[in-house]
Order: sequence, then structure tokens, then C-alpha cells
Amino acid sequence: MGQRVTLGDIARQSNVSLATVSLALRGKPGINTETRQRVLNVARGLQYRTRPHVDLVTEPGLQRVGMLIKTRAGDPPHSNHFYAPVLAGIEAACRRHHINLLVATVPVDTDNHPEELPRMLKEDDLDGLLLVGAFVDSTITRLLERRHVPTLLVDAYAAENSYDAVLSDNIRGACEAVSFLIQNGHRHIGMVGSLPNAYPSFEERRRGYRQALHDHAIPEHYFADCRPEAAAEAAADLLRQSPQVTALFCCNDAMALDVMQAAQALGRRIPDDISIIGFDNIDLAEHVTPALTTMHVDKISMGRLAVQLLMYRAAFPGASQLTNILRPTLVKRASVRAMQHA
Repeated sequence: MGQRVTLGDIARQSNVSLATVSLALRGKPGINTETRQRVLNVARGLQYRTRPHVDLVTEPGLQRVGMLIKTRAGDPPHSNHFYAPVLAGIEAACRRHHINLLVATVPVDTDNHPEELPRMLKEDDLDGLLLVGAFVDSTITRLLERRHVPTLLVDAYAAENSYDAVLSDNIRGACEAVSFLIQNGHRHIGMVGSLPNAYPSFEERRRGYRQALHDHAIPEHYFADCRPEAAAEAAADLLRQSPQVTALFCCNDAMALDVMQAAQALGRRIPDDISIIGFDNIDLAEHVTPALTTMHVDKISMGRLAVQLLMYRAAFPGASQLTNILRPTLVKRASVRAMQHA
């Protein structure tokens, strides 16, 4: 007896995803007539037969999903304070929908561009892909286009905006953070950790910082421009050069925690001498002294929504491109004080 033909065999010969094969064999909408007929012809040619007791209608659209998550210096994905909860949300959603999740890391440079093509993209038979935290370059885009794999960006960006995505509202969140400082009487507010051509999420937070100052007719801008790993030194230089600065908005919490240490090393008390606000609300933010005021990003929901949106894309490949934006919310703690003379 010959080896049983699988959906993967049909997908490979049809040059489509497993999800497309499943939709075609079940007569479901979401694929064009030409593709459906090609899949059915291949299935007949391979003499594919379903077992009588198997109800194909209950077969999930996604069976094997790959997740590529950015990493640096060999750090495991669960060690990243922002992406660990995102990963937890993805894993929980995949378990709920009986999706087999394969996880791999992508080494990235300081601008979050992949330094090498992940083996998963070249070798594994996937019918869905989640890219977490990395900047998708043209090489990866061309590879994905050839494989026709439904792909979704999770807190990730691409030079050509042709992917579904789940992102945070960085401009609005940053604007709200800086507006909170202004409402507490601060007028000389610095920003730490961005560059004019920074990674898109940081560039958007820079725009939000500028927007808040503009909305409140505050002309002074103070930038401690730097890469994330240099935030402490850049903030210290800014505070020495501009002692009138009374508050700092940091591009993320990891930088904010470094900046707090740098400010304290300069003899600046937090929040008495300098107020500091972050972004992301990582777990460490509430455990430092003083506890960090920050913008909360619902990272677990980001992961859950990513899986739901990928399932939708697999079921309806011709649907319009979708972007799901999560609005950050302010978490007030002890690192910001109200100025006596607002």
C-alpha cells in the first residue's frame, strides 16, 4: 500500500498554503476559482482521499504557524521584557485554536533589520507566519511572496507596507505621555532614545512628543538622541547641558530605567528634581524605586489579536489589508510630580 497523500503534498504541488488547500477541498469561500480548480486537479491527480469518519469542515484553516521573533546576542525570546508577554498571548491563542506553533529567533542589528535569513523561511512547510519585532527588508519580502505564506507583522514594520499588522498607537501614546507631564506643570521636557530616522515605533513616538508640545504652544524641544543602549549617557549629557529640564519622556521603559539610574548618579532626585515617564509598561516598571509612570501597551492582547488576524487572512486571502492598532493607556506611579508653579 502506498503512503497516504496529505494536505501538505497537495499544497507543495499546487504551490499554495495548507490553508488554501483546506478551503478548496471544503468548498469554502476566500480563494479564486483558478486556484481552487488547480488544487482540486492536483488532489485528484494524487488520488487524495479523505477518511469517511473525518469531518473536514472542522479542520482548522491554520495548522502550522511559524513565529519569528527578533533577538540580539543570542538572548532567548522569553527574556525580552516587552515581547515575552506578546509571545505568551500568541502561544495561548494557538493552543485555543489547536494550531501547531513553531518558534525561531531572528538576529537583528541595532536598527532591527534581520542580519540573516531565518532557516524557517527556507525549509519549514508553514501555512502562516508571524514576524515579531523585526523590520522586514526586501529580501524577506521577496522570499515570502514566492512562497505565498499568509504573513502578519506584530509590533514590526516593513519598507513596503503590504502586510497585515498589529501595532500600538505610538503617536497618540507619546502625545498623551508628554501631555500628562505638561498638565503637571512641566514646560522644559526632554525626549530620550530616538533619532530622526529611528525604528518606526520610536520615530512615531518622537512625532507624538512634538505634537504634544505643539498642541500646548511650548516651543522648546530637548532631544537626547541616541540608540537604546546609550540612553543613560545621552540623558546625563542632556541634563548637564540643559539644567532647566524638569521632565524626561523616554522611548521605552528599558531606557527609562537606565535614565533613572543616570539621573540619580548626577544627584537628581526622582521625582523631586526630575520627573521621568516611560512607554510599554514592562513588569520591571512597577518594581523600581520610585515606581515608573508609563504608557501601558496590552502586550498579551497584541499576541492574541495577531493569531486571530492571521486566521482571518488565511480564510480570506483576497480581503483588504488590515492593521489593528492598540491604544496605550497611562499608568500613573511615583516617578512624576506636579510642579508647584504650573
